[in-house]
Amino acid sequence: MKRILYSGTGLLLIALLFLAFNMSTGLLLTGARLDLTQNKLYSISAGTRQILAELKQPLDLYFYFSDSGSKELVPLRGYAMRVQELLKVYEREAGGKIRLHVVDPLPFSDQEDKASEFGLQALPLGQGGAPVYFGLAATDAENHARVIEFFAPDQEELLEYDISRLLQTLANPKRPTLGLLTSLPANGGFDVRTQQKTEPWMLVQELRREFDLQSLKPDTQDIPQDVDVLMLVHPKKLSQPTLYAIDQFVLRGGKLLAFVDPYSEQDSGAEYFGIQSKDKASDLEPLFKAWGIRLQPGKVVGDSLYALFDSSEEDGRPQPRPFSVGVPEAALSDEDPSTAGLEFIALSTAGIIEPVAGASSRFTPLMYSSDSAKAFDADGFDKPADRQQTQRNQELPSQRYVLAARVQGPVQSAFAEGIEGRKDGLKQAEQVNLVVVADSDLLSDRMWLEIRQDASGRQSPQPWSDNMSFVLNTLDNLAGSDTLNSLRSRGPYSRPFVVVDQLRRQAEANFTAKRFALEERLEETEAKLQELQGASTDAQKLNPEQQAAVRQFMQEKNRIRKELREVQYQLNADIDDLGRRLKIVNIALVPVLLSLCMLLVWSLRYLRRKSAVARRRAAAVEAAGNQAG
Repeated sequence: MKRILYSGTGLLLIALLFLAFNMSTGLLLTGARLDLTQNKLYSISAGTRQILAELKQPLDLYFYFSDSGSKELVPLRGYAMRVQELLKVYEREAGGKIRLHVVDPLPFSDQEDKASEFGLQALPLGQGGAPVYFGLAATDAENHARVIEFFAPDQEELLEYDISRLLQTLANPKRPTLGLLTSLPANGGFDVRTQQKTEPWMLVQELRREFDLQSLKPDTQDIPQDVDVLMLVHPKKLSQPTLYAIDQFVLRGGKLLAFVDPYSEQDSGAEYFGIQSKDKASDLEPLFKAWGIRLQPGKVVGDSLYALFDSSEEDGRPQPRPFSVGVPEAALSDEDPSTAGLEFIALSTAGIIEPVAGASSRFTPLMYSSDSAKAFDADGFDKPADRQQTQRNQELPSQRYVLAARVQGPVQSAFAEGIEGRKDGLKQAEQVNLVVVADSDLLSDRMWLEIRQDASGRQSPQPWSDNMSFVLNTLDNLAGSDTLNSLRSRGPYSRPFVVVDQLRRQAEANFTAKRFALEERLEETEAKLQELQGASTDAQKLNPEQQAAVRQFMQEKNRIRKELREVQYQLNADIDDLGRRLKIVNIALVPVLLSLCMLLVWSLRYLRRKSAVARRRAAAVEAAGNQAG
């Protein structure tokens, strides 16, 4: 048998069997998959499977990627391959209700015209380069279309959520209904002080384009049944019937986005007998208590680390405004669709949200202050001088606070016994979904918009923060089904080189100070050299001592530049050394270890065979001795 295996015929037979095995597994096990990635990046969640199962008609997915025009964009091509693999999983799991078409839109082709017709964005590659398309268009039998204009690599954690949301909005094209209840002039109106008409906030105008917006009165006693999401903006001093209506709306499955505020700068306040009211706070205390959250009463966050800066300058430097907070990407949740992918959200005189001990609901922070934040009393905030005095007088401990949070899970009604005339309401709910933000000023135009003048001289509003994106993301998420809301970030596809990053940071920390010192010496040397050379326009008029000094400074300048190059080289020396070690491990060490393992296995087998031969010989000798006896 061994002779047959080691012969040419045996090797040919093994090769044929190997090819037959590959062909049979490829045909018989086409749908078999094993996803061994840490975050199951090439699998879909149970929520997505439910969305696919609820599709009532076939959908066509057109994945546009400029494969031929992106040869040099290696990271983008890798991400495109992952997107395509995930789309194939959608097609396979949909049971024939999704047809995937992969399109390479060549320049000036019909495919490129179709991509532009869908509204897909093209990534320009500079002057003369062909644009790169990387998006998705979905159509149904009636040619209704929904698109993902461009798959941004920095939002890959939400890839499954974005695709599933696209499918669900196409399968259910009706625009969700948004109910807006506010005590602020967000819808526009008439300013009594200026005697002028005020326009609606830009964010409200955008909401009208995205949703069927219904404005509700602050004294409403019932939330209409067709309202999908209720948005409360500075709900100030709501009556018990209105609170009860909100309570019942949430318990029956309605989604809620609430902007409460310990001190709303947009609240002009009411006048009582000619005296302006100082009460500019809003809260939903009885409802919050039942839902397992709490807004710290009368407390405003001041954050020296995340403070925005005033446009007016004092002593030539912009002055920080600690009560106007710019929350960076690092303090935003990267796992929630409301905040994932956002970079900066601006708030002003924001409050503090915290969970209630023993609550049955789940409290998920979305937005934080820095560790240097302090909680100040909102009583002395009427004038800028009062704010400065408040900040100087209070020496408070610093800590990190939650500025916005999502609440989900089972809750009880805030009115267990109902209210007068309404005793038959819902008492509890197994699953609620609401988002609470401890600031309402972030919705005003000044907190996210500025008017800029373009090249043609026209003035146009330009966003300088992600406030509107945060609101639209949250409303889109809440307006989706519970199945869609259950989808969360799958984690990053890319696996960062942690050791390399640590080495880079350590090298920069070691050499940055030296680099700065050398640059400072170089500036001083160049200044002295320029001073000497500037004394005379003709270098020949310099006396020998000055010429010698010039030569000395030139040599010093060249030497410092050489040291700077050496420092820059040393910044990458440790990383290069790590790369060499990894190459040694991959190229030499692994084969050596495998060879040693093979030698060890061969040695063990050799010793076993030798021991077996010795035992057989001993047995034969013993048997011969017995026969002789």
